[in-house]
Amino acid sequence: MATTLYIIGAGPGDPDLISVKGLNQIRRAEAILYDALVPAELLAKARPSCRMICVGKRKGHKEFSQDEINDLLVFYARRFQCVVRLKGGDPYVFGRGHEELEYVTARGICAEVIPGISSAIAAPSSAGIPLTKRGVNESFWVVAGTVSNGDISGDMILAAQSSATVIVLMGLNQLQKIAAVFSHHRSSLEPIAIIENAARQDQRVITGTAGTIAALAEEHKVCTPAVIVIGKVVDERNALTCLANVYIEQEVSDETNTENKY
Repeated sequence: MATTLYIIGAGPGDPDLISVKGLNQIRRAEAILYDALVPAELLAKARPSCRMICVGKRKGHKEFSQDEINDLLVFYARRFQCVVRLKGGDPYVFGRGHEELEYVTARGICAEVIPGISSAIAAPSSAGIPLTKRGVNESFWVVAGTVSNGDISGDMILAAQSSATVIVLMGLNQLQKIAAVFSHHRSSLEPIAIIENAARQDQRVITGTAGTIAALAEEHKVCTPAVIVIGKVVDERNALTCLANVYIEQEVSDETNTENKY
């Protein structure tokens, strides 16, 4: 049976960070069902005749329920030879990609998943924060900020008791609770960064500690989408900035000395 549906990870926000394989299917697609965070520049790669259906959710507003999205996938996959389900980040990292794959497979649709770069990886990197660094940490956890009942995950408490770097997705609305958990289990001085609009031109990075980050986020009016990074690796970004500033100052000094010399 020929593949008719491709569940594709669009990456974290920069349209250039999609895979070549994913981009090829976007260019072939006869219909694309896309999430709200998929960049418009990526959708522009589709052919003019392609049907575009926004099925994403933003700030609690849903165009379609998940059940409706599942039915739409089957509807279009049975009518076209190439249908794309385009998701932000990676389909299998809090993206419900496997749920959609199960649903269409049970109804006789041949589907393929094409991975994408998760914001859990891309956001820290784009902010200059290494997820792991020798002598600083040994692992990292990726945790959902909010679970189905609206509370923070029990895994958040376990993560706070470890020494790992913790990346929190979909957690901005729970920031105060998350910071309190890490203040309790680690320290109020535990470094925390928030990366807003990661890997996009309007990216912002706010750094603080478990004791200050909630107030800083409010002061700077941080909005979703945002990724939270917790752990000592956050300080590595600050150290890198200091090194860059020292280099610039030294370069200016060397140029001044050279001009004075001649």
